[in-house]
Amino acid sequence: MSFDFDLLVIGAGSGGVRASRMAAARGVKVAVVEGAPLGGTCVNLGCVPKKLYSYASSFPGHFSSSKGYGWSEVSSSFDWEVLKKNRATEITRLNGIYGNLLKGSGVVQLNGWGAIVDANTVKVGDKTYTARYILIATGGWPTVPDVPGKELAITSNEIFDLPAFPKRLLVVGGGYIASEFASIFNGMGAKVIQLYRSEKILRGFDEDIRHFLSQEMVKHGVDLRVNSDVAKLEKTATGILVTLKDGSTEEVDQVLYATGRAPNTKGLNLEGVGVATSKSGHIIVDKNYMSNVPSIFAIGDVVGHLELTPVALGEAMVLVDYLFGDKTRQMSYDNIPTAIFTTPNAATVGLTEEQARQQYKDIAIYRSDFKALKHTLTGKDERTLMKLIVDKASDKVLGVHMVGDEAGEIIQGFAVALKAGATKAIFDSTIGIHPTAAEEFVTMRTPVGD
Repeated sequence: MSFDFDLLVIGAGSGGVRASRMAAARGVKVAVVEGAPLGGTCVNLGCVPKKLYSYASSFPGHFSSSKGYGWSEVSSSFDWEVLKKNRATEITRLNGIYGNLLKGSGVVQLNGWGAIVDANTVKVGDKTYTARYILIATGGWPTVPDVPGKELAITSNEIFDLPAFPKRLLVVGGGYIASEFASIFNGMGAKVIQLYRSEKILRGFDEDIRHFLSQEMVKHGVDLRVNSDVAKLEKTATGILVTLKDGSTEEVDQVLYATGRAPNTKGLNLEGVGVATSKSGHIIVDKNYMSNVPSIFAIGDVVGHLELTPVALGEAMVLVDYLFGDKTRQMSYDNIPTAIFTTPNAATVGLTEEQARQQYKDIAIYRSDFKALKHTLTGKDERTLMKLIVDKASDKVLGVHMVGDEAGEIIQGFAVALKAGATKAIFDSTIGIHPTAAEEFVTMRTPVGD
């Protein structure tokens, strides 16, 4: 049977573009379907603009810190419109780069939204295309729970381009997205309240990281309220009146919900073609990313293994090797590093202390909490936390965790060490770079008591 394409990809986000390009490089005929700007959530509404806004939020801190180093007080003001304009220009540039990469690889771009007709057919607009394999890489979409007045709330999709800067912002959620936006808008000068319905933000991260980062965010000005949730939202003449479940109220300019994301499968006709999904709506796949329909595959956030851009890229590489290569490449979900771009940053790789205690009989914990050299002159009470988790029996380092400036940049290097199976003895024998915060990871010698 002949097909229009060997591989037809629905979704031109990070995973979809990577799979398209790598498959085309192997000489097969590939098309990618996308109805939105190229690059998906990461480029347009996620990682990239969020990091740019994180940079923007850091400058007031730099200005105030400079006084301790002899610089006179800086008089500055923040222009929301300039930031939005410059962000949009950069994102448009990246959209163009993605388009050129696809074109240069020989990938056919089909503009529109794809719906799966059968195991080998996709409809885009009023046209249909056949493919030997179909790959779903449509990502995720933010959700807002059913609270009265939910239509007044915004999500991470809208936050980057609000008509007016929200001087009063209420962020609902305790995950990394909520915590990052709380820090970002706090740094830009907004009065920020962050609500989380449970006792401690950043569920799933190491307990020490959760506690320490919460303290540091509060120091920086975020009004963090745990065991708190929204009862209803009401429009007023001057903003949005938020009634909390304890009966108290707050009036704010915007309410940002960052309480979860759902797989973006609307309109794909998964049920119609018999593609199985989980209770959460994620597409169920095997280790080769094959769904229960043998010609239909899925990767990235729509699968829901780990919703990180580099994970989607890795899954794309494994999939292309499986479909068009020698089927030897495998994806490991162990020791995947991640960062939280709050103020200060946090980053982690490997097991949390809680996970390590469940999986290993005897572990050692190394922890250091200190004021970074920079802040000895700034007068600020910002502290840094570093933590190592080690299996006593093998001396293998199981986890590396950090809260502090440039945590993501630092932990990326240690992720290589964990991937290589580094032991504490190797850490100890490594010469540190002095004076840096990172050297603390190779100079911690005494474990803390259990």
